[in-house]
Amino acid sequence: MPNIFAISDLHLSFSADKPMNVFGSRWDHYEQRLMQNWQNTVAKDDVVLMPGDISGATYVKDAVCDFNYLEQLNGQKVISKGNHDYWWETLSKLNAFLQTNGFSTVQFVHNTTAVFGNVAVCGTKGYPETEQEPDNDEERKLYRRELLRLEHAICEAKKTGAEKTIVMLHYPPGANSASARAIQEAGADF
Repeated sequence: MPNIFAISDLHLSFSADKPMNVFGSRWDHYEQRLMQNWQNTVAKDDVVLMPGDISGATYVKDAVCDFNYLEQLNGQKVISKGNHDYWWETLSKLNAFLQTNGFSTVQFVHNTTAVFGNVAVCGTKGYPETEQEPDNDEERKLYRRELLRLEHAICEAKKTGAEKTIVMLHYPPGANSASARAIQEAGADF
């Protein structure tokens, strides 16, 4: 069984003009530090869960440089959608992007499941939750859609028969939220 790591919010921008050092000099050359620490920690057969905000690209075709960077990193990378992943398209288009560019160490989960040994990994973006549904009709619609996606992803993970289920969410659920309850009721980890 491989080791499983998690990291999110890389906000890579090798081909987009969205440098992270606008948030301070500590972000200068963070990609080099990240790569060095990653390669020193993650083995080639390990799994790295990446719940969103991976690339600053607007379109997936503009994210090639960012995915080239990811491809150089050790391990199998499993990516789910974040709120700043504007490049995200349908799963079939994303898988075609991977295949066309020869990215063999990256896979996406979006209302789907990836299995590693006896562990099923599923995920969706989620929704910034409190203990109650949003009051606004549009926000409530988005909230309910993400909850349905989460429930579907967990159901798909359970169908695999894996002993353990890990749920990736970009937005951490509130402690007593509907998402947290769905995860706990399924006996999954997040």
